[in-house]
Amino acid sequence: MSGYCAISKDHPVHGPFHDSDHGLPVTDEESLFERLCLEIAHAGLSWETALKRRSSMREALHAYHIDTIAAYGPEDIARLMQDPRVIRNRLKLEAYAHNARQIQAFRAEGGFAAWLGRWALAPDGPKDRDAWVKLFKKHFRFTGGEIVNEFLMGLSILPGAHDVSCPIGQNLYARLDSLPAHDSRLPPWPIRR
Repeated sequence: MSGYCAISKDHPVHGPFHDSDHGLPVTDEESLFERLCLEIAHAGLSWETALKRRSSMREALHAYHIDTIAAYGPEDIARLMQDPRVIRNRLKLEAYAHNARQIQAFRAEGGFAAWLGRWALAPDGPKDRDAWVKLFKKHFRFTGGEIVNEFLMGLSILPGAHDVSCPIGQNLYARLDSLPAHDSRLPPWPIRR
């Protein structure tokens, strides 16, 4: 095994995330937004640092409630800049608020998951990381190549979340493969291994 699967095995921080979240195609708005915010928080820091702050960030950021964060103004950003529960970077915090407003706008198109699915399935949609990054940069802030790649790979929109020999990945994909085609637990995008 190589990559994140190998690093995560029996690791006290990476292991639980790898085993329960990594590669899992979540579709509810707050879970998707949390994943995006975690990837943004991770920029310039270790993934372990972001994961260690995950629960405290969830508290400080109102459980990633889109409408609450979308309403953040300068006072909220200033308050969060003093809050040790979050990664205190003004650009990242401002990006959370901007990105929440963008996700609100996606509701007119069926929501964030539907937007992702529409682009993943569109004949002229993004086919690789670079095309996805270009699309994300049109709509979101603080979404460079690594952030977009890890976000989409973590949802199994882009391939590579799990090594082919990883038993966690094998079980995850076997469970997803066993679901009927239109099961509500499946995402609106094709699963990429």
